[in-house]
Amino acid sequence: MSSVHLCRHVVTVLPESARVILRSWIPNDIQRITTIIGRALAITEEEVASQLQEVLVEFEARHRDIGKLLRANYERVRAYVFTQHPLSEKRQLLIGALFSGEYALESAAIFNPSIVAHPDQSGVAVGAVRFIMSLRATGEGHISSIEFRSGMITPQGQITLDPISRYVTAPEIVANPSYNKKRFIIKLAEMGFNDRHAEAVMKSLAANFTLSELQKSLNIVRQDTKPETHDLRRTLECIQWLADSNYELHFPGGMDMSERIIFPVSPNETNGIEDARFVRFVEDDGLVVYYATYTAYNGRAILPQFIETSDFLNFRILTLNGSPVQNKGMALFPRRIAGRYAMLSRHDDENLFIMFSDSPYYWSDPQLILRPAEMWESVKIGNCGSPIETEAGWLVITHGVGPMRKYCIGAVLLDLDDPTKVIGRLREPLLAPEGNEREGYVPNVVYSCGSLLHGRELILPFAVSDRASVIVSMSIDELLGALRSSQNVGGCWR
Repeated sequence: MSSVHLCRHVVTVLPESARVILRSWIPNDIQRITTIIGRALAITEEEVASQLQEVLVEFEARHRDIGKLLRANYERVRAYVFTQHPLSEKRQLLIGALFSGEYALESAAIFNPSIVAHPDQSGVAVGAVRFIMSLRATGEGHISSIEFRSGMITPQGQITLDPISRYVTAPEIVANPSYNKKRFIIKLAEMGFNDRHAEAVMKSLAANFTLSELQKSLNIVRQDTKPETHDLRRTLECIQWLADSNYELHFPGGMDMSERIIFPVSPNETNGIEDARFVRFVEDDGLVVYYATYTAYNGRAILPQFIETSDFLNFRILTLNGSPVQNKGMALFPRRIAGRYAMLSRHDDENLFIMFSDSPYYWSDPQLILRPAEMWESVKIGNCGSPIETEAGWLVITHGVGPMRKYCIGAVLLDLDDPTKVIGRLREPLLAPEGNEREGYVPNVVYSCGSLLHGRELILPFAVSDRASVIVSMSIDELLGALRSSQNVGGCWR
């Protein structure tokens, strides 16, 4: 273990099975759907009122505006209601309840945190900071989503979390999101769909277009191209898939931070949203935007995705472009370097790379900067979130995987002006799983997705064995001193 002294804070985020959302539960078999609806149509209004009341008594206190949620699920099966007679409001809600179910978001684990300064620092004492911590929540079926917590770091360095809401609320999915035509075409080409059918769809669209405009163009091309070939169907399906993978979310103002949940929406996220690495990015003109990279997983393949927000109420979810955009662990630097964006990556699932770009959405030409060196990281290495700027260089918290698939946390220092140069590297882990930290959903793992510099202290939240999350802090001067004293012998870190 490293000689850097760690202060462990009395802050633990544990999985809580009572935090649930209401999801639709709709069988794939149309006959089953109509059979269930038929049973709801067969009972009297008195029975409907009685059965609905039972549902509300049991579940109303567990969800905000449960009536709105049940109505939304009724609308999802409305096309299968085989009667021309108007249904009462209560019968519609009861049918909605028949196609609804609760999902415990974090029943298995709440882990892999990142931390950033809150966009609202009003009323905060001098020397204190209000923060937002993102976490990966995992429930039944290993489906992961993004949850949030807020809290405060006092001028003296004490850390507290704000009270956690009883409710969890999914955002509104913006019905008609907009797209950038250039980025859309680049992604289609990367996927191998730069054929004449794609060109026909994109030709009539403006530089920025909406989903409804895209679907209108898709329908025109489908109708005008006869006969409908296999290639046409595949291209149109891919274009629709790409559109569905880029979407916008909105939470109402005033909602508690811990109540906001980003749950899988697009087809490439059906099995989860994993390991969001949030960073407070400051543009050259002073504009602040919060970005995050995360991994979308559909049960077969993973796809790095991108999040943009300025207020943690409105989110844009985007696909990233470029051949190195693959595998896990992309992390954006918090500002431009020499006018260009910079990103860490591990597209080969083993080594640490750096990329530079004129756009945060397109990445190419990765440069290798770090290979596994010590035994504790000899299987593979990666980052634990975005680099942190210090006067000594870019501090990168890393993770390494060694014997017995044990995950440890380390640190490296990159040159401030040329971060392709590694100027310091801990030979021993900064953190390793010990004692009860070894036991959990995935044993022998400590892992983080982002840390925060507060004065001369580094605040590092991390997950223990993919189950729960805790926080340590350490002197940045002590850590930088340890990194400066490390030796680079013959260009190879040992």
